[in-house]
Amino acid sequence: MTPDQYCEDKAAQSGSSFYYSFRFLPLETRRAITALYAFCREVDDVVDETHDENVARTTLNWWRSEVANLYANNPQHPVTRALQPHVARLQLPQQQLLQIIDGMEMDLTQARYNSFADLQQYCYLVASVVGLLSARIFGVSDDKTYVYAEKLGLAFQLTNIIRDVGEDARRGRIYLPVEELQRFNVPAADLLSYRESDNFKQLMDFQIQRAQTYYDEALAALPAPDRKKQRAGLVMAAIYRATLEEIVLDGPAKVLNQRLSLTPIRKLWLAWKTWWFA
Repeated sequence: MTPDQYCEDKAAQSGSSFYYSFRFLPLETRRAITALYAFCREVDDVVDETHDENVARTTLNWWRSEVANLYANNPQHPVTRALQPHVARLQLPQQQLLQIIDGMEMDLTQARYNSFADLQQYCYLVASVVGLLSARIFGVSDDKTYVYAEKLGLAFQLTNIIRDVGEDARRGRIYLPVEELQRFNVPAADLLSYRESDNFKQLMDFQIQRAQTYYDEALAALPAPDRKKQRAGLVMAAIYRATLEEIVLDGPAKVLNQRLSLTPIRKLWLAWKTWWFA
């Protein structure tokens, strides 16, 4: 198996919306973004699948050293070997790959966030930085495109948090800010015991509206000359926004007890339609 095939398999196995947005890209661009996505999956899996915190930290530190190997032209892992041809060509910043690892590591020690500003910092590391790297891979002629990419990454992560409230609670994690739980009179115990309520629905309505606002701000910030280059991001936005719409239709409070996702056929349809008509 070649490094590129390894990354392709990693992306395909996830069933992520990101995978569907890659299908229409030119070959070299697809290889670069698939390698970046596989890198994100690898470091995320360290946190989600390793039950011993010390082992997880050791593994994340290994990935930091492997990023150093990558930029020293001596990568060892299939993912970093797949990334290697694109690092210099696209000028992918080493610091941003390290920031992604830093964000994943936060999940080892921080299960609650007091304010939205605190949560936003986490989202920046695990999602907005990925957006910035992705935008660079797709092609940027106007620096305002990075504003779009940062906001879109935040919108994606907020959507994930909304969709996965119940699943995260089962892992002992509550990403919804404590200040907002208190504002809507939703005790953390309600989330941990998966108790739906009118207050919780109002809280989720607020979260959904905020995520929609970031989508609107991101799309408004995208300069027209870069719109065609950034179509893969627009495909992801279409799929993620459709997920939010389904949550609204299904009843926002139900995210506590079920994880909503779009069918592969619908994702593919949204990807095709957005790619050709965005």
